[in-house]
Amino acid sequence: MRTLAVMTGGGDAPGLNAVIRAVVKRGVTVNGWRIYGIRHSFDGLYDGPDGVIDLNRDHVRGILRLGGTILGTTNSGDPFNHTLPDGTKGDLAKETVARLANLGVEGLIAIGGDGTHDICARLAREYGLKVIGVPKTIDNDILATEMTFGFDTAVAYATDAVDRLHTTAESHDRVMVVEVMGRNAGWIALASGLAGGADVVLIPEIPFSMKAVIAKVLRRRKARRGFSIVVVAEGAKESDGLLHTQVMKASGAVKLGGIGRYVAEAIAERTGIETRFTVLGHLLRGGTPTAYDRLLATRFGNAAIQLAERNEWNRMVAMRDGKITSVPLESVAGGTRSVDPNCDIVNAARGMGIAFGDESVAPIE
Repeated sequence: MRTLAVMTGGGDAPGLNAVIRAVVKRGVTVNGWRIYGIRHSFDGLYDGPDGVIDLNRDHVRGILRLGGTILGTTNSGDPFNHTLPDGTKGDLAKETVARLANLGVEGLIAIGGDGTHDICARLAREYGLKVIGVPKTIDNDILATEMTFGFDTAVAYATDAVDRLHTTAESHDRVMVVEVMGRNAGWIALASGLAGGADVVLIPEIPFSMKAVIAKVLRRRKARRGFSIVVVAEGAKESDGLLHTQVMKASGAVKLGGIGRYVAEAIAERTGIETRFTVLGHLLRGGTPTAYDRLLATRFGNAAIQLAERNEWNRMVAMRDGKITSVPLESVAGGTRSVDPNCDIVNAARGMGIAFGDESVAPIE
């Protein structure tokens, strides 16, 4: 009996359970293999007997439509920088690979984003771990794949939010600013802004000036369009390159965020127009995955087992030209798939009159 393990790392995303289901249904039900589920990324290997689950069909029954992950996940599950019981950090990478080997695991299916794939590529390179990666992120920013599951669900939710804010903005002649996730890539802001009919979209790849944003709002006001919708990615920055961050009171940790408030306050102060802001945040991660994300996640999970069947290790499942394929794991490590400022989606947005805050404008009096 062949034995594989599956884990989820990084932030949660709608569709994770669909991948796990596909891995178990093809791996266990069809092939008769053993599939271990590692809870909370790699941390489950150190959490005692409850940290590893011998997955079977009962575990995945009914989870196709569920958001989140039945295995749990964490943003800090790095075996090269593992948190020890005394609170200090230690390198347990070699021990992690050894524990997988002690379970009889032949290879690992790692479902995650760029951070997870970076870790797995290093484990493969330095300790010989056999890995198959499955790309997951609502940000759609993993190299070598044109789509990641979770993105469609996030965009659908963000677009619905923009639709809803349109009605209240128009009723009160307000400016509504919507902050969405997107640390290094503005795919969610771009897609939901275009789909939702926003007037301004601000993304990390196109530095903006408040002067240009305000000019767009005032031009709409002059044209008797009293309201405006601004969609901004959390990692958007002005031409000076500074990111907006906030300090968490409990931990003192510095987190990305606050750009929505900043843009809203700047518009209100410099125009006198009533302005409100909404931060969607983790609402984009939750909820039921769309049909598209369920389909894509199932295709990815099935393809991961197919790679194991062919003993094609250290590769990541990917979508290219609408077809499922695979790429070397090393080719996706350490990089980000950003929005090309000249891509067709940006061009379409500009064609619809959407401003990105990089336009040349006359001084505002």
